Amino acid sequence: MEKYWIILILVALGCSESKEGKLQKFLAKGNMEVKNKNYDQGISYYQEAIRIDPCFTEGLNNLGTAYYKQDKYSQALKYYQDAIQCDPDFMPAFYNRANAYYALKEYFNALNDLDRIQAARPDTAIVYFTRGLVQTKLRNFDLAKAAFEKAYGLDSTNVEFLVNLANVKYYLKDYDGAKYDLGEAIKLDASEPNIYNTLSLVAIAQNETAEALAQVNKALQLAPSEPYFMNNRGYVYLVQNRLEEAVADIDNSLGVDPTNGWAYRNKGIYYLMKDDYPNAERLLVQANEMDPFIDKVHFYLGMAYYKNGKQSLACGQFRLSEEAGDGMLTAALIKMCQ
Repeated sequence: MEKYWIILILVALGCSESKEGKLQKFLAKGNMEVKNKNYDQGISYYQEAIRIDPCFTEGLNNLGTAYYKQDKYSQALKYYQDAIQCDPDFMPAFYNRANAYYALKEYFNALNDLDRIQAARPDTAIVYFTRGLVQTKLRNFDLAKAAFEKAYGLDSTNVEFLVNLANVKYYLKDYDGAKYDLGEAIKLDASEPNIYNTLSLVAIAQNETAEALAQVNKALQLAPSEPYFMNNRGYVYLVQNRLEEAVADIDNSLGVDPTNGWAYRNKGIYYLMKDDYPNAERLLVQANEMDPFIDKVHFYLGMAYYKNGKQSLACGQFRLSEEAGDGMLTAALIKMCQ
C-alpha cells in the first residue's frame, strides 16, 4: 500500500589530463550508459576506472548506483562502503548507502548515515526527506512528520515531499491535514498519481468507499501499471465486498511486484472473507515476515490464527495489534485473551 520515492546521487566530474583524464573519461562513459539503462556496459566502464585507481571514490559510488538501479542492493552497499572507506568525507556515498540500507530494511544503519550527512550539511532537503521515509517504516510517525515538514520547508516546490507528508498525516489519522496537503500538491503538479492514491486511502479510512474508488482510479489512469495502485484498488474492492474484482487487482499487483507485503496482506484478507483460513494464515504470515510494520497485519494474522484454532498465537498477534494502535479488537477478543 505504500509508495515512496528514492533519489540516488550519481557523481559527474569535469575532465583533466593523464591518469585523472582517463578516470573521468571512464566515469563519463559509465554515467551515459547508466543514464540510458545500459547497466552492464556502465559497470564495465566504472570497473575500468577502478582498475586504474582502486580508491576512485566517484567511480566506486557510481558503480554502487548502477547495481542499486537493478535492485541489487547488497552489491550496491559494498561499493558505497568502499567509497566511504577511501574517503570518509565523501557525502554522496553516505547518502546512497543510506538508501541501500533502507532498501535492505536496515533502518537504524540508514539513520546513522543520515545523521552523518545532516551534521555536515544541515540544510539538505533530501536528507530530511529520506529520514522521513525511514521513520515512516519504523512507524515513528511524529518523527517522520517533522522530517517531511523540514524537507518541504527547505524546498516547497517538491511535490514528493508534500505527498509523503500527507501520507504520514494519514497514518496519524489527521485526515483533514492530509487532504489539505494533497490539495496543495495538486496545485504543484496535478499529474502526480500518488496524490490520488493517498486521497483514496484517506477516503477509505473515512468510510467513503465510492470516493476512495474514484480517487484510486484517477491514480491508475495516470499510471496504469503501478502495482501499488492496483493493490490499493483491490483493498477498496475488499471493503466493498467485491471479492472477485479485489483478488483480480491484488493478483495483478503481485504479478508486477511480488515483493509488496501489503498485497500479501490484502490477499490474506480476501481468504479470510472467503472463510479459507489456512490460506489466509499462510499469506498473512508471509506479509508479516516481509514487513511487520504493515498496517493492521497483526490483527488480520491474529484472526487467521484464531479461526484456525491457534488461540495462543492469535492472542500474541492481537497484543501486537493493540501496541500498534490499530483499534480493531472487539470486546469478545479482548476477553478471550485475558
